[in-house]
Amino acid sequence: MITIRRAGDLDAREMADLLDAIIRKGGTTAHTDPVSRSTLLDWMQRDPQRSAWHVAEDEAGKILGFQFLEPHPELPSDACDIATFVRLGQTGLGVGSKLFEASKRAARDLGYSWINATIRADNEGGLAYYQSRGFDNHARHAGIALGNGQFVDRIGKRYDLT
Repeated sequence: MITIRRAGDLDAREMADLLDAIIRKGGTTAHTDPVSRSTLLDWMQRDPQRSAWHVAEDEAGKILGFQFLEPHPELPSDACDIATFVRLGQTGLGVGSKLFEASKRAARDLGYSWINATIRADNEGGLAYYQSRGFDNHARHAGIALGNGQFVDRIGKRYDLT
């Protein structure tokens, strides 16, 4: 059974460990440097009035994934950006689907009219995930440099809440 709840400060260590494993594996996230508990706590406090963070956990309380939405300086004020991270080996089990249901509700409650997801063009799983949630392509950004010097294209996907 998967439970979704708001993320809190005490989740930051486990969330950082989950994201670090994804970063080490490579190929799906634009993040290339390790993240720490304090990094996650900083992210969670960037704009607490206009953001929402959720975790998915199993019956034992182990975090299976997390998702957050927040404003982004390159988006209009009625749009938020979303990011999703699911523990390696836990994809395809409904974690992302359950997280997105909570994030949609939160986005509406925060007054957003649409959600933006920016995904690496080589991240087939991420592209498929957002497509299956109903996101449509709205932008392509070519040759974006990652922190490790690699260049990737990124796809902007849009989900209208109205």
